[in-house]
Amino acid sequence: MQQTTGPSGLPFMKMHGLGNDFVVIDARVEDRPLTDAQVVAIAHRHMGVGFDQLAVITPGDNTDANLTFYNADGSLSAACGNATRCIARHLMDETGRDALTLRTERGVLAARDAGGGLTSVNMGAPLLNWDQVPLARAMDTLELPIAGAPTATGMGNPHCTFFVNDAEAVDLATRGAEIEHHPLFPERTNVQFAHVLGPDHLRMRVWERGTGITMASGSSSCAVAVAAARRGLTGRSVKIDLDGGQIAIDWRDDGVWMTGPTMHVFSGHFTRDFLEAAK
Repeated sequence: MQQTTGPSGLPFMKMHGLGNDFVVIDARVEDRPLTDAQVVAIAHRHMGVGFDQLAVITPGDNTDANLTFYNADGSLSAACGNATRCIARHLMDETGRDALTLRTERGVLAARDAGGGLTSVNMGAPLLNWDQVPLARAMDTLELPIAGAPTATGMGNPHCTFFVNDAEAVDLATRGAEIEHHPLFPERTNVQFAHVLGPDHLRMRVWERGTGITMASGSSSCAVAVAAARRGLTGRSVKIDLDGGQIAIDWRDDGVWMTGPTMHVFSGHFTRDFLEAAK
């Protein structure tokens, strides 16, 4: 399909949630397809704009909008909690509403204004069976047969959570890359290392599949909260300290709610020359 741009190129927004940063393209008015090579070029932090994930907004099908997510390596991601919160805030500001629904590959997600500049999104019920995560074979997801006995959780994308004495001491670049490609995870996995700071308070660092180390991750925060509650380390409502700040997670009967700040940093245009060179 022909790349469609306005006279100044392809408009985009740069947003972040706790330092987990996104390029967001609003394609509700006209179709704006990108090739995998263009996504990778945009992700380059020196020769593009840079992002942890790229999100495309398209018209909703019985929802306020549909969202599609890409990782920095050009691969698709079914879920991206912080990007969903950022876009929800943008759409609520645009419409003047305080609640809406967004369709992702994860399903239809409810979002609402939590007050004080905070935005909440219900990321849905966690997936706890081995074939839902998914894992390569049947096993108990609470403690995997991997050194460190991590917990596996599905949040629309797979997660592997290690509880350690000190998350700061972990060689995240080495361990994250290693576990992302572990044979137990046929679709690769996001990787978290967390330790308990106090009652219902965790410290977490994250490696995201297809991207690498990020300052925060919404779906990873949900997965860590669920894993901690399942293992009896915390209750079901926790605060998590990330490299980019603090997020609140509440695992309720209707799903896992995440609440935190968002930021629309700037808007711009990708030039025609950039997009053509990146094809």
